[in-house]
Amino acid sequence: MTRVSAFARREWGPLYATLRTALVAKKWRAVPMTLGAFCLTALFQLVQNQSWGIGLVHDIGFVEAEDPLWVALLRTPLSLFVPALDLPVWGALAQVLLVFGIAEICLGRWRTLVIAYVSTLAGTTYARIGIALGPDGLFGLPASDAQIVDTGPSAAVVGLAVVVCWRFRAWFTVALLIVSMVVEVLVKNNLAGKEHLAAIAAVLVVCALSTLLRRRRRQRLRTGSRSGAPPIRS
Repeated sequence: MTRVSAFARREWGPLYATLRTALVAKKWRAVPMTLGAFCLTALFQLVQNQSWGIGLVHDIGFVEAEDPLWVALLRTPLSLFVPALDLPVWGALAQVLLVFGIAEICLGRWRTLVIAYVSTLAGTTYARIGIALGPDGLFGLPASDAQIVDTGPSAAVVGLAVVVCWRFRAWFTVALLIVSMVVEVLVKNNLAGKEHLAAIAAVLVVCALSTLLRRRRRQRLRTGSRSGAPPIRS
């Protein structure tokens, strides 16, 4: 039990402390963007299940690989909040509330939105590339996938989860998340699973670049300090 407790403190302790401090101090005021995203997702679910609303949601929030690129780019921001029609909406709402909320507290509002958008855009871009490669390529997709609607909030959720784990050095958790996404593709070889992997690949590149830039900045600061030059202030 001691080993389990030590592992839990090492893996999730810093994350828990950050979340607890923010929620105790501000409560729901700590996650205003998340609450807005939750309400928007619920609204899209309500509207798209009406006979008069499915067309409207399709025109502003459905992204398919067969769409012209400019149309897909215009729809992508709202596609983050359009839950999949074939999945229970409570799953999408729970994902948004939990993962977006954690990310908003740990990363900040705008970083959360940027990472969410990058993750979703990576999945959308992969779908186009995969279909262009064809089903015989290693990362190819069948032409029929061009008519499948994008993943909704799930790619953003996966990308945000990876970045938060990276931020707090929860290496076991991020490894478990990546392995689970790979298993998903192996067990159920569908477009959504592959888009999740594309989102993970994109945010891992972002994390690696961010880490490299921070190291270079610290190195410049140390070099400037040893040379007697005044420290560089960002």
